Amino acid sequence: MAETKRPITAEDLYNIHSLQDPQISPDGEYVAFVKVTPDPLNKTYKRNIWLLPLPAGEAFQLTRGDSDSGPRWSPDASQLAFVSDRGDKPQIYLLPTSAPGGEARALTALENGARSPDWSPDGTRIAFLAPLREDERSSEVAGDASAPEPKDKLEQKQQKERKAEAESNRWDPRPMWRIPYRQGTSYVDERYDQVYVIDAAEAADSKPRRLTNLNASYSQPRWSADGRSIYTDRAIWLEADEPWRAKNIFRLDVESGEEFALTDGEYSTYSPSPSPDGGWIAYSRAHIGVTDLPERLVLMSADGAESRVINISLDREVFEFAWSPESRLALSIESEGNLLPWTYDPGEDRLAIAHDGIYEIEQISAGADGLMALTVSTPDNPQELYILNGGGFREATSFNHAWLDEVIVQEVHELRFDSPQGEIQGWYLLPVGYETGKTYPLALNIHGGPHAAWGFSTKSMWHEWQFHAARGYAVFYCNPHGSGGYGEAFMRKLHAAWGPVAMDDIMAGVDAVLARGIADQNRLAITGGSYGGYMTAWIISHTDRFKAAVSQRGVYNISSFYGTSDVPILMSSEFDAEPWENHDVYWDNSPLKYAANISAPLLLIHSENDFRVPIEQAEQLFAWVRRATETPVHMLRYPREGHELSRSGEPSHRVSRLSEMIKWFDRYVNA
Repeated sequence: MAETKRPITAEDLYNIHSLQDPQISPDGEYVAFVKVTPDPLNKTYKRNIWLLPLPAGEAFQLTRGDSDSGPRWSPDASQLAFVSDRGDKPQIYLLPTSAPGGEARALTALENGARSPDWSPDGTRIAFLAPLREDERSSEVAGDASAPEPKDKLEQKQQKERKAEAESNRWDPRPMWRIPYRQGTSYVDERYDQVYVIDAAEAADSKPRRLTNLNASYSQPRWSADGRSIYTDRAIWLEADEPWRAKNIFRLDVESGEEFALTDGEYSTYSPSPSPDGGWIAYSRAHIGVTDLPERLVLMSADGAESRVINISLDREVFEFAWSPESRLALSIESEGNLLPWTYDPGEDRLAIAHDGIYEIEQISAGADGLMALTVSTPDNPQELYILNGGGFREATSFNHAWLDEVIVQEVHELRFDSPQGEIQGWYLLPVGYETGKTYPLALNIHGGPHAAWGFSTKSMWHEWQFHAARGYAVFYCNPHGSGGYGEAFMRKLHAAWGPVAMDDIMAGVDAVLARGIADQNRLAITGGSYGGYMTAWIISHTDRFKAAVSQRGVYNISSFYGTSDVPILMSSEFDAEPWENHDVYWDNSPLKYAANISAPLLLIHSENDFRVPIEQAEQLFAWVRRATETPVHMLRYPREGHELSRSGEPSHRVSRLSEMIKWFDRYVNA
């Protein structure tokens, strides 16, 4: 009964299950997928592979390694290849599916691990990626036997410790030779992902064979329909900074390892996926060095004679794509607050929506006769597995149902409003216990990117918005100019004007919510992360309307961000200059310049290992506000975390972040 339900808490994050990487079996009998569950005790997440029988069976758990991911079916559907961290390094395992519950067999035992498996069409071989340094590749070719087999476990332990010590000494001092020199939460080493092929048969005793030998990381290998080639991508310029900004598609000859470029470097091209009939290669395309233009999906004939840009007339971005057995594409396309399934038939050159509705697809897999398996978030559920077949669209799992039966979930309301730049789409949630005629404090949320987008049911924010509403706040968010999902012109409107354009849009939305009589204009709170942190600092330094602010992992000084981030090209692209060419445009667009104007009590949340937006950004803003104003300012530093703290950080850290944010709001907004 609704009256027995309780408001959502920060700790409810521990109760939310998410799903990843659905894969329909070649015979259409099962969907394999990864179920992810928070594990606060071990400060991590449990990942296990599950199977869903089709057409309407009940999902069951297949693996119990708690670190299993990337399931890939053999062509005859008798085995699953997957990646597991059961040892020191992630390795590829094989598991028969004819008798669920059997033991997985380690296919690889590479010193630096292995990942990204892909089966050959005949099911006899698997291509995969493994990282090596140049000297390790040379030793592999020479058959280096410098480390003999240990005589016993003690000697094995000693060899392992000596190797770890040698690796540590290698980075003392730590050399840096290009940008980025650190990513995620760790420093970049000299190992690059190489493409390997290995026999999959249990009786086979062959070692994996490496096809590539460059100081460049190759992407997910994908077999050609005839099994003679592997498609992949890599950087065009091996010594360039941010090498992933410019890539070409390559075809590798499986026997010789010779590589052939299939694209010419006019655009950055990546993620090639050959069709099952061998006729087409689908891949993504972006402008080199340009960060505020939508990506395009290209279909190229296998002989290179024809090339089509599938989504240019639609003017929307494709986020996921997968081939069906009939060589039709299943796509997820972002548009105006939703990520929905579409199909593309190369024979008819026709793009069509497969199912309309209010939801967001995260990942997609395609089967025969229009069958799709999709991980879906809705306004009522943070995520479940859905099946689309013959026009029917059904929820196929219920992992979050028991928890949802206990808690109050607030409805998401769409709000269209006008700003000086044109119409903007936003959404609001009423606080739990809302009474008509009363006004409530407002929690304004701002997305990152700057070219990301939110919608009715954004998975990464679902719990956070509901938690704010549960704590008595009306919640508002919108997609200002620059957001994805509205076309190229809308995205480019933010170019070289990150602050003022988006602020006009966002504040127009705040006024639209206030006009509805929902929120109290004297109790406004604001928060956002990354670019949303930038906008939080920008807004509170240009208006005194907010009573509390929580700025998370934000960019506050564009010049120093350029010098410390792993993505400096983001700034030179967005502002049309390098910092030494036009420092004024960098400084004029930096919130730090206006920090002395901040009057809203400010909480800064940042991760110590954030190498996308380094913590020096928050340190600067903290010092400036502290020294230049009487404004209350605090800073929270989260150890071990990176830029993804709010989405995939340690579960207890994610709960802490939510709790500290609301405590700060309550302290100043409800004082």
